[in-house]
Amino acid sequence: MSDPTYTIYSYFRSSCSARLRMVLNLKGIEYDLIPVNLLKNEHLTSEHKARNPTATVPLLIRTAGGGSTFKIGQSVAAIEFLEETHPQGHHILPPVSNPEARAATRALAGIIACDLQPVTNMKIMKRLRAMGANAEQWNKEIMTEILEAYESAVKDWAGEYSVGDVITLADVCLLPAVWNAQRYGVDLDQFPIITRISEKLGQHPAIIKAHWQNQPDTPEELRAK
Repeated sequence: MSDPTYTIYSYFRSSCSARLRMVLNLKGIEYDLIPVNLLKNEHLTSEHKARNPTATVPLLIRTAGGGSTFKIGQSVAAIEFLEETHPQGHHILPPVSNPEARAATRALAGIIACDLQPVTNMKIMKRLRAMGANAEQWNKEIMTEILEAYESAVKDWAGEYSVGDVITLADVCLLPAVWNAQRYGVDLDQFPIITRISEKLGQHPAIIKAHWQNQPDTPEELRAK
């Protein structure tokens, strides 16, 4: 029986999609990428909702050799699934023999995936604007507050990356959040550990490949030069 194949439904600016792209690249897993344009509301179509009831990206689909499919519509769940089903190569979590480091990794990832991203995403911004609020200022303030928490929490674990010297789940959650923080004018100089980690991550080939400027659906004027 042939190896499974993977498809990811993604949007170039989506931080959650970026996390998953990074892990697929780090693990050397080949995948087909199908763009979903959030600005054109393609995620709200009946076709996409049939694939992913939350009407979000990313969506990871694994097609087994026999043709059966398995879908995961949450980025962190998809990442942990890949960690369990592809134990060879890069590990996105510290070893089982170090439960403290594994818990710290998940906690740091949660600061971004649970505390930051859900309250600064496109859906929230649209509703804020509908109420007459300044969505950009909201994002800047929330991002600053949560990155301050990450900076404090990471100091006890950081090596070259967030937890030691290997790229983990914490890092693939952090970096897309940093990209968004830059977009909304957050002063990252106040977060020296985050800045150092982000700069190191940005040099890795798997991360460069996953960068929002290097995606098939990145508009030409925004592509990396």
